[in-house]
Amino acid sequence: MDVTLHLAQDPDADELLGRSPLAALVGMLLDQQVPMEWAFKGPRTIADRLGAADLDAHEIAARDPEAFAALLSEKPAVHRYPGSMAKRIQQLCQYLVEHYDGDASRVWEGVGTGADLLKRLEELPGFGKQKAQIFLALLGKQLGVTPKGWREAAGAYGEAKSFRSIADITGPESLTKVRAHKQEMKAAAKAAKAAGTK
Repeated sequence: MDVTLHLAQDPDADELLGRSPLAALVGMLLDQQVPMEWAFKGPRTIADRLGAADLDAHEIAARDPEAFAALLSEKPAVHRYPGSMAKRIQQLCQYLVEHYDGDASRVWEGVGTGADLLKRLEELPGFGKQKAQIFLALLGKQLGVTPKGWREAAGAYGEAKSFRSIADITGPESLTKVRAHKQEMKAAAKAAKAAGTK
């Protein structure tokens, strides 16, 4: 893995995401209830605070939970909910150590089909179906991980030339399109909810 991603809209943070499978997974885990750029800048911030060039699943899994939560809580905080996200990151790293010897890339390396890969991603702590499908689409569209049937397994997020999620962001222009799509979806959901209450 060594590509240029544009998710954090920050060169140092995006460089780490593009070369570090664990950083990409942690960024995806953080991508909830905060702006996308904030979430994907998180792995770089954590690495910097650990005094490391990359994230290490073994090291994070073994850290004292209170000390790790404090590290994420330092200003500026890594997430709106740094304590609960610190716990989730440690759970993810512990799972990777237990099942993949701490090597995040083994989650997708050598996997036979998109359905198998989706199943593996859904088994990761903190990854529900939607998050797993979005990450699968990111792997396929930008990171060259394209097992048979990956687009189908990623659902709508796997569609070519769509602007639905972080998987489709390759720069400022596509970021604007994805944001517009998300606003449309929120407005439609709000309208549907309002119609249902009448």
